[in-house]
Amino acid sequence: MVRTREPVDAPAPLVEHLRELRRRVGIAVAAVLVGAVLTFAWCDSLIALLRAPLNDTPLYFVGIGDAFGIRMQLSLIGGVALAMPIWLWQTWAFIRPGLTATERRAAGPWIPLALLLFVIGVGVAWVVLPFAVSFLLSFATSDLTPLIAADRYFGFVGSLMLVFGLATEYPILLVFLSRVGLLTSAKLRRWRRNAIVLAVVVGAFATPGTDLVSPIVLSVVLYLLYELSIWLIKIGGR
Repeated sequence: MVRTREPVDAPAPLVEHLRELRRRVGIAVAAVLVGAVLTFAWCDSLIALLRAPLNDTPLYFVGIGDAFGIRMQLSLIGGVALAMPIWLWQTWAFIRPGLTATERRAAGPWIPLALLLFVIGVGVAWVVLPFAVSFLLSFATSDLTPLIAADRYFGFVGSLMLVFGLATEYPILLVFLSRVGLLTSAKLRRWRRNAIVLAVVVGAFATPGTDLVSPIVLSVVLYLLYELSIWLIKIGGR
């Protein structure tokens, strides 16, 4: 009697999707590491650039490894920023096979737009930074002399830029929700008052400092992007 060989089960679609997701995430993480190495190589110039708003106010570190830790912190933030195009492309490459040809043509332009919004957000944070620093240092007196810890300062700067850069991405989410039928431009116009309140709350709690400048600017930027989202959704026929 001849035994017939049983067919081998094909990999489940979910397993294939998880493998693909792991591969895309791996590429994105590798891009962050490469960006971090490049940032580390230019870290001295980056430190000089980021501390410029302090003018002659010195920075100090206490722990013996703090100077190295600051460079590692800035390198990681720089790696995330430099790898943003790779992150966006890998996200698009992962979701693209599940879209129809029409959906691909409609979603394609949003990848460069997402990168542009991130760059705009970081640029706004860079413009805001000197005003935020000046505001906070203006409260120094002869009895309150600033002794600024370098790690806390660069943590503040890096967080500020990442918050602004990531916060400006939300119009992409609103447009996506409109594409799947969950939002319309008419709904967003009706929610304007709520959007103003939410922008103020996010601006107050998302910014890392205690100054008044960065929360106000972030709130204004978020609301302007809300209006931009309404316009984009409207011209898209929603």
